[in-house]
Amino acid sequence: MKNNTINKKEIDKFSKIAEEWWDPEGKFKPLHKFNPTRISYIKNNVIDTFKIKDKKKPLEKVSILDIGCGGGLLSEPMKRLGAEVTGIDASEKNINIAKLHAKKNQLDINYLCASPESLKIDKKFDVILNMEIIEHVENVELFIKSCSKLLRKGGIMFIATLNKTLKSYMFAIIGAEYILKWLPIGTHEWEKFVKPDDLINILKKSNLKLDRINGMKFNLIKDEWKISEDKSINYIGKFIKD
Repeated sequence: MKNNTINKKEIDKFSKIAEEWWDPEGKFKPLHKFNPTRISYIKNNVIDTFKIKDKKKPLEKVSILDIGCGGGLLSEPMKRLGAEVTGIDASEKNINIAKLHAKKNQLDINYLCASPESLKIDKKFDVILNMEIIEHVENVELFIKSCSKLLRKGGIMFIATLNKTLKSYMFAIIGAEYILKWLPIGTHEWEKFVKPDDLINILKKSNLKLDRINGMKFNLIKDEWKISEDKSINYIGKFIKD
């Protein structure tokens, strides 16, 4: 069994299109559309769990580790909300793009080229973001175990990923990649999708308890994502470290 979680094929795939991270009409257009819903879900749940009163900079003094941060699409909004942000990615190209964009926007974000098991850092974080990443790693159990070690007791881990259903194959792969051309063909491999119950069981082994799990649904008419009860394609979960 591999003792690291890096899938070189996946890293190469995203490195090739790294220049497009910040183009809202480029290869990462679906993530740009996802972002407002993800940001508000994270922010509201952090405020709720940590009982934060300051609504102007609600994430001030909250330390966040954004794993598989890519070009920084989530790291930057978290920083703007006041958080102390570390972003890691196994692709050096992604990290360079993220650093450049943060510098241009005068945002102090600690970007490092690393995977969770190779991260050398003397701190535990309040919040860990694993957004649209677990379907691209090797050895999900080792990945979650390594992430859990970086989270403080009582801290929150957010995970967003794709369910392993016929519907997700039809919509996320056939629909999004082949028909609508929202994503480059080959972005996702259905075999790597994870059912919510399987994910919950993997997290339990690393002392991460389910707090809530929601579906994420795309409204074609409004051209936007929203939180939903329907977890058959995309879902997002909030887990608390025991």
